[in-house]
Amino acid sequence: MLPVSALAEDAAAEDSEQERSKRADAIIVTASRSLSQPDLPTATPVQVLSGDELAHRRQGGLGETLAGLPGVHLDNFGGGASRPVIRGQTVPRIEILTDGANLFDVSSVSPDHAITTEPLLLDGIEVLRGPAAARYGGNAMNGAINLIDSKVPKAVPEGGLSGATEVRYGTGDEEKTVAGRVTAGLGQFAIHAEGSRRKADDYNVPDAFGSDELKDSFAESSSYSVGASWITEKGYIGAAYTRQDSEYGLPGHSHINGVCHTHGADLHCAAHDEFDDPFGSSDDHTAYIKLRSERVDVRADYEDLLPGFEHVRLRGSYTDYKHDEIDGPALFSHYTNEVWDGRVELTHKPLLGFTGTLGVQYTDGTFGGINVNDLHEPPPTALAGFVGNPHYVTENIGVFLSERRSFGAVDVEIAARKDWRDIDVPFTDYVISPHLQSAIDSYDARNGEGAFRRMREESFRTANPSASHDPFSASLAMTWQIGNGYSAALSLARTERAPNVRELYAYGNNLASNSYEVGLSQTQRASSTFPEARTDVMETAKSINLTFRKTGGPLEFEVGLFHQDIDDYIFARLIETEVETGVAHNFLLYTAADASFTGIDGQVSYQFTPQSRLTVFGDYVGTKLKSEDDNLPRIPPGRLGARYEHSAGPLTGDLEYYHTFAQDKVASYETRTGGYDMLNATLSYRLDIGDDRGVEFYIRGTNLLNELAFAHTSFVKDQSPLRGRSIAFGMRQQF
Repeated sequence: MLPVSALAEDAAAEDSEQERSKRADAIIVTASRSLSQPDLPTATPVQVLSGDELAHRRQGGLGETLAGLPGVHLDNFGGGASRPVIRGQTVPRIEILTDGANLFDVSSVSPDHAITTEPLLLDGIEVLRGPAAARYGGNAMNGAINLIDSKVPKAVPEGGLSGATEVRYGTGDEEKTVAGRVTAGLGQFAIHAEGSRRKADDYNVPDAFGSDELKDSFAESSSYSVGASWITEKGYIGAAYTRQDSEYGLPGHSHINGVCHTHGADLHCAAHDEFDDPFGSSDDHTAYIKLRSERVDVRADYEDLLPGFEHVRLRGSYTDYKHDEIDGPALFSHYTNEVWDGRVELTHKPLLGFTGTLGVQYTDGTFGGINVNDLHEPPPTALAGFVGNPHYVTENIGVFLSERRSFGAVDVEIAARKDWRDIDVPFTDYVISPHLQSAIDSYDARNGEGAFRRMREESFRTANPSASHDPFSASLAMTWQIGNGYSAALSLARTERAPNVRELYAYGNNLASNSYEVGLSQTQRASSTFPEARTDVMETAKSINLTFRKTGGPLEFEVGLFHQDIDDYIFARLIETEVETGVAHNFLLYTAADASFTGIDGQVSYQFTPQSRLTVFGDYVGTKLKSEDDNLPRIPPGRLGARYEHSAGPLTGDLEYYHTFAQDKVASYETRTGGYDMLNATLSYRLDIGDDRGVEFYIRGTNLLNELAFAHTSFVKDQSPLRGRSIAFGMRQQF
């Protein structure tokens, strides 16, 4: 087993002795227990990335860090934004969590938006599926990714002080990174501080791409957090403030299609009459995002606090997220997301043989930014009506229950969640330019007092209807402990997911994905030939998962088969592709159609000696779009690979190779993506300096074959290939 990373060891030092023993052996494995809730067994696999594997593999984005786990691919957008793709789907069908609480950003509404986490400061990452994810609702249809951190201390460190530092340098993008953390104990109180700084230039790509660097793939970020807890024998309560700043380029971005507009069902990309080019300049500027996220977390975990309950868990947060999208000198878009969220979970003591958790969650959020690409233009001089960009106010109440019981060799889990979600779009400012007032007064005189405003209100409501959804999700799982480490698990689930803001309200150009998009509620606004506008669409998935597992002994394996039938699957259907400007622009209409996903993923490992192990892994997902003459877009191709690990005292190393196959089954506006080979290797040396202190030096090489590789899951795959050959040098220290 590889030694635990310095940062992870520091986090473990903050937990109880029992917690440390449970977490120390969690490397890149699949397990039946969660890192964040080790007493909660799950029938379906919990993939865990922590320890040295996390430290060596992490990149600037979450998608890049997780890519390579069985069943996990990435949707990349240069060096600053990457989203994980699990079994063929990414956010909003994957819920991103931070220590069991929802992580609120805007990554689900556009692929160029980063997930606001800093992998450098994480202790572990776990991928939950089945009943373990059902408690997080319909957005966890394909799973939940839980980010484990230590910003709110759970225990007083032994000796009163613990910490860790790390520095690293990468050749492929001139990456320079430093990270550190420290936790101090004062009686029953623990104080924690951590921070990181990362700067990377445009990353190298193979010469076959036409250049040796990917223009505008640079990324720069900084993050820090301060937290404190009051710790008793029964548990802790604490809070933390976290701020993350990031600035990163958008390769493949083009503003030349900002002029694109529609005439009914026809997309037109030339300026005329009132349809102007909002940029009116060349397409040579660097486009980038400047992001800031501030968040306050309140966390508490207590044992035996209330009669009849083993455990009480509290998660509360306030998130203030904003980012600017900038093209050269022009600020053309501004996104915001302000969210209050609270979650309480009560785990009851055994009752009729069952143990389980009852919970409630309340969320209130205000989001803004979609359909805006012209903030750099001066406001018009003639204003009459509601002006400014709408904000979308979401209120959600959710209740959930999970129960589990063993019947001899069979463990049974059930979970259910019910949500009540309302989206309202408040009126913006009502403004009338002085020189238009007399004309409006004349209109009101003919049609009744306030007629003009009522007409504008009706127009606003038609364009911005409210939406209400009451999704319900439930799952049942059974695990048969066959004996000698063998087990088989069957999981059944019915999951309902409500559409997100972009799927409902998109109406205009999305320059990041080179598309003009029309949401479900905007269809008739775009063209009378399109389907009726809807806000009541509910995506409903019926899923079955079958998992075979063997633990203990030299041979271990875990293989999962899955099938999903999804009614009213929401996707962007192509209407036409316009090439007037020389850059293709897709006219996309969000559509609900029936679809299915079927696949297999897993890994098999053999421990030859206590020092050496070979693992074979792979995944495949196939899809079918039942009611449309097309294929679903951005579905990852199959993959097969192997990894060999060896240790010799303080020296450890691994060699990993996998082949990603070509993707030939493409949507009407996609092109075939060729397969590629990927070779990665790591070598590390750990030096113990006594008193639980240690220093590790490591070297990790990625894409050592320097293959030109494209991710079919990316919106800008042809403009944004994966990284070329790169070597990262790092040093980690624990104290």
